[in-house]
Amino acid sequence: MTLQTQLVLRTLLETPARARYGLELSEAAGLPTGTIHPILARLENAGWLESFWEDTGEIEKTDPPRPRRRYYRFTQSGAESARLALAQAYNGGATSARLRPVAEGPGGV
Repeated sequence: MTLQTQLVLRTLLETPARARYGLELSEAAGLPTGTIHPILARLENAGWLESFWEDTGEIEKTDPPRPRRRYYRFTQSGAESARLALAQAYNGGATSARLRPVAEGPGGV
């Protein structure tokens, strides 16, 4: 797991139930948006995150208007998977702390 991925996961784990958009995560993690978005895509493909687009009604309230935001949040088991992977990376197992798809089960994703 790369250091950048660890930074993104740590940032998301600060408030695991809260949905956050890419630029917000970029600023909080101290990484460029060009680095953040591929990481978010990998985390989503692994089943750790889910994403959704902001309601257009929210944009109409802004002055000046801005592009719609895509929000990301942990899946039901994604936060726990992230905690375990970060603990493993921290304990020197970085080579085995790879993103693995979340296993689907009775309470799966």
